Amino acid sequence: MSDPWTWHGGGIEAAKHHFGDGDWIDLSTGINPHRWPGAAAMTFDWQRLPDPEHLARLERIAADYFAIDPRHVCAVPGSEIGLRLVGRLIGGGACHVAPGYRTHGEMVSGSLAIGWAEAPDTTGNLILAHPNNPDGRALTHDAVVEWLEHRTGWLLVDEAFADTDPALSVAASVADGKRLIVFRSFGKFFGLAGLRLGFVLAPQALVAALRERLGAWPLSEAAIAIGTAAYADAGWIEATRRRLPGDAAALDAVLARHGYRASGACPLFRLIETDDGRALFERLARRGILARPFEDQPRWLRLGLPADAAALARLDAALGHG
Repeated sequence: MSDPWTWHGGGIEAAKHHFGDGDWIDLSTGINPHRWPGAAAMTFDWQRLPDPEHLARLERIAADYFAIDPRHVCAVPGSEIGLRLVGRLIGGGACHVAPGYRTHGEMVSGSLAIGWAEAPDTTGNLILAHPNNPDGRALTHDAVVEWLEHRTGWLLVDEAFADTDPALSVAASVADGKRLIVFRSFGKFFGLAGLRLGFVLAPQALVAALRERLGAWPLSEAAIAIGTAAYADAGWIEATRRRLPGDAAALDAVLARHGYRASGACPLFRLIETDDGRALFERLARRGILARPFEDQPRWLRLGLPADAAALARLDAALGHG
């Protein structure tokens, strides 16, 4: 399987070069296809450097959204960068739960992959996604918090997909007396991944060390302004949380009609298993639909939400052409 599609979601340009140009549907990323609409009307003064006071306001509004003290919030240019920087800061060895997000295995040099069953008994640094990516596994809030008990290392929880169900989040448990670090992504839920905005929620000492490494102006003025307005848009957030489960159910129904059982608790994507995931990936790609294959799990294919009824119908038709 080609690296552009098995490394991360995306790679639509590589797909065009390989399979042909045309009207492509990208279902490979798990990004909300119904993006926050306010960004389109916003304008920015591109000659001005980002204002530190504006960045502080973004972090305060985001902190309110995460239900956490702003002193524990550090905005970063995408949660991907936040993961890698924090991995360098904590030091020591680590374990990461697999299957999971690829970067988790690269955050700490020599990190060991373990299964979910082993995770509660791991006392050192532990990295996991919740809800998990790519299989959508979700535990209860209390189950994750219990993993902090008797831990000698850090518990690092990647909540990139937690916005769809805030009850799953352990962000409010971050405190100076706890070895808990939480990572949040803006772009996935708000559908604006190209903005590159994320957050690290951590004890104040680690936040200070992270700010030192980020230096001045870590975010663009556009990212600051759009993030501030979007997190304050409670009406859109609530409506989107109500909408996404219905969209996921419609996708489940189409998959089931073709004999595929969807798994996962996150409504932004679904994982299916099939005898030959690569063959299905290529069949969809030849019809202009990009899914997410996995080099180490050839039976798996992950699909994000189609943006509308027409895109869902195209997927339905493509699945029907064996």
